[in-house]
Amino acid sequence: MTTQNLVLDRADPPRADKRRKRQIAPYLLIVPAVGILILALGYPLVWQFVTSMQKFGLAQQFGQPPEFVWFANYVTLFTDPYMWTVVARSIAFCLITAGVTMVVGTLMALLMNAVNTGVRITIQISMLLAWAMPVVAAMTVWNWLIDWRRGVLNNVLVSMGFEQFRNHNWLADPLSFFFIAMIIVVWMSVPFVAFSIFAGLTQVSTEVLEAAQMDGATPSQRLWYIIVPIIKPVLAIIMLLQIIWDLRVFTQIRLLQDAGSIASETNLLGTYIYQLGVGSSDFAMASAVSIFVLILTVALSWFYVRSMLKEDES
Repeated sequence: MTTQNLVLDRADPPRADKRRKRQIAPYLLIVPAVGILILALGYPLVWQFVTSMQKFGLAQQFGQPPEFVWFANYVTLFTDPYMWTVVARSIAFCLITAGVTMVVGTLMALLMNAVNTGVRITIQISMLLAWAMPVVAAMTVWNWLIDWRRGVLNNVLVSMGFEQFRNHNWLADPLSFFFIAMIIVVWMSVPFVAFSIFAGLTQVSTEVLEAAQMDGATPSQRLWYIIVPIIKPVLAIIMLLQIIWDLRVFTQIRLLQDAGSIASETNLLGTYIYQLGVGSSDFAMASAVSIFVLILTVALSWFYVRSMLKEDES
């Protein structure tokens, strides 16, 4: 506020009050939305944290008061070797799946940017159909494709002469289970990545690319030295979102487990929480694992954001 405004405000108190109200009004308008957001997100989080400090099982579901055990659940959790096996498995699946999704999505975006309008619209409609398909409905189709008795995949492989795949159960072995799960998660995630990167590609100047081409730059050089630096912020945000989503994947893994795998060998963090809570009625341990997943998600996100900030500063 300038000296002239201060003088005018002192000379005209109603005007000063009106100016202050205008400055405060935007903050007052967002208070209801922020309050609802804090209530909607904060209450479940606080409830989960309190539950993780208690002995909360099936008896408590029928009215018995819970007993506070404080950090005993976390001690049990962090000293359980199986828990760390699930954590390592989840992080590995998350990073590999997110990386593959980014590569395939980027290639699809580059393809849409290179083809004519008719082919581009066909690709976009195909990906929209895959993206819009409900997860349970999509998993029903995928389970039919890989079914060990009547599955299309086994029948095709056998018809091609690979008799070892007759009645082959793709979900029995953990490696093939996670390979199938990765394909399904990537298939469902690629449309979002491809559309987002394609939107970023529209911001790349064609004049700059044409000038680079005239200077003798190869397609790979134009990609790495011109396109990627321009759309780097978009790539960074999408990669961060993919890591968060793939770390919390649940529905696909759970439905594949129900189709014929050993849950203890294929559990990720999401299905492990479900197994503890709904399966074993140990809601306190399930809440403790949920709090740990939240902390792990924040840690991975913070590490990734810090890496991006360091790259921008360098």
